Amino acid sequence: MKVLLVYPKYPVTYWGFQYALKFVSKKAAFPPLGLLTVASILPDEYEKKLIDMNVEKLKDEDIIWADYVMISAMVVQKDSVREVIDRCRALGVKTVAGGPLFTSEPELYDDVDHLVLNEGETTIPEFIYDLQQGVAKRLYTTEKWPDLRTSPVPRWDLINVKNYASLNIQYSRGCPFNCDFCNITALFGNTPRTKDTTQMLAELDAIYDSGWRGTVFFVDDNFIGNKKKLLGSILPAIAAWMEEHGHPFNFLTEASINLADDERLMSMMVAAGFHAVFIGIETPDEQSLAECKKTQNKNRDLIYCIKKIQKSGMEVHGGFIVGFDNDNLSIFNRMVKFIQDSGIVTAMVGLLNAPKGTQLYQRLMSEGRMLDNFTGDNTNYTMNFTPKMDKDVLVNGYQDIVSTIYSPKYYYERVSTFLNDFDADKLGSEKLSINNIMAFIKSIVRLGILGKERYYYWKLFAWSLFKRPKVLPTAVKLSIYGFHFRKVYERAIVK
Repeated sequence: MKVLLVYPKYPVTYWGFQYALKFVSKKAAFPPLGLLTVASILPDEYEKKLIDMNVEKLKDEDIIWADYVMISAMVVQKDSVREVIDRCRALGVKTVAGGPLFTSEPELYDDVDHLVLNEGETTIPEFIYDLQQGVAKRLYTTEKWPDLRTSPVPRWDLINVKNYASLNIQYSRGCPFNCDFCNITALFGNTPRTKDTTQMLAELDAIYDSGWRGTVFFVDDNFIGNKKKLLGSILPAIAAWMEEHGHPFNFLTEASINLADDERLMSMMVAAGFHAVFIGIETPDEQSLAECKKTQNKNRDLIYCIKKIQKSGMEVHGGFIVGFDNDNLSIFNRMVKFIQDSGIVTAMVGLLNAPKGTQLYQRLMSEGRMLDNFTGDNTNYTMNFTPKMDKDVLVNGYQDIVSTIYSPKYYYERVSTFLNDFDADKLGSEKLSINNIMAFIKSIVRLGILGKERYYYWKLFAWSLFKRPKVLPTAVKLSIYGFHFRKVYERAIVK
């Protein structure tokens, strides 16, 4: 059996870092971890190739080579997914599809030969068994949550890791919280399921053996969902592995704000090599937090918690949302002030959307407010429901937020706030490499000479160089990120 695994192309998005990638001569931000894991689940005797369309073109001869083309994607990739399916059908090659997009919207893909949905550790072996018996069904789905201790090490040999800005790894699935706009619990459940220590070390070994040195993203939707296991075995083991291997990686992940409540956990994460964490802040408005059931964020000083995590040694990236029913006209200025005061440099602000499978989707359906235009990209000025606030007022207010916080003045002000408060000795080290040197030179030309941010760029550069030289590489990196974020939002306005 010859299997071609295809990862469709991403449009330009906030987390795609497409504009920043040009500075570091990389082709994509992250590799397709799901498909790399699927490749390990498939029988060893199968011939396997992987095409990441964010890195290389999918050619007709690639498709014709295969007996089956397996596709995995998220909702934001649906345009490229349609192109891949149509090409496979035109060339007479059968398709097998799974992943979040197809699990959430299987009814849209009646031209796919086999839909293998939910988590692959359960449904793929069933599909392969039936396929070998000549009785493969069109649809495979399950309500069971697989034991992640059965999940294999991804097949890193199927890609060239040098094409990526970061590699990724998964420790857990599921989240103990129940935010009504989030589809994570619909996809993976409320009880965090985790891999064991032996698995995690084997996966770190595999990434290390691939030749990779640099950033590794723990893609867990809430890394701290099972604190006891992290503290008792996982973090100590990772810290020891990092020490033994000369600290080849720096880690980032996603977590909930209650991370700030556990100083021991923060300290152990930093000791294990975690330098950044994405946290869903969502909104400074208590009523809106109650509306969306973001209970973990309620009744706490969010800025104090953010600063506490930053001071522990981890940069906080933040997610923010406008468009809740309880939002009023004050939310736009309040959001800008909160983001600036917090010193969160990477602040992703999006319009509220309701993915299928969420509690929010069900409520809005019952209220007759749902629209059929979910793009999967909440930073492109679209909403898939009718908001309580006048839509034009809401979109214009949202545009004011992002055009303000990513204007050079406000953005570089946040960079300065973060770097000034942060312990320079705890910053993740930027490895000296040809790519990093070239990125620095490109930043001088693109940002320091040609860019409209040049005054702020050189002001930050001079301050870093003479006052806090240890933060200079990070200052340059964040300057490049700011260019990408601004371009993403400007591009969305033009469109």
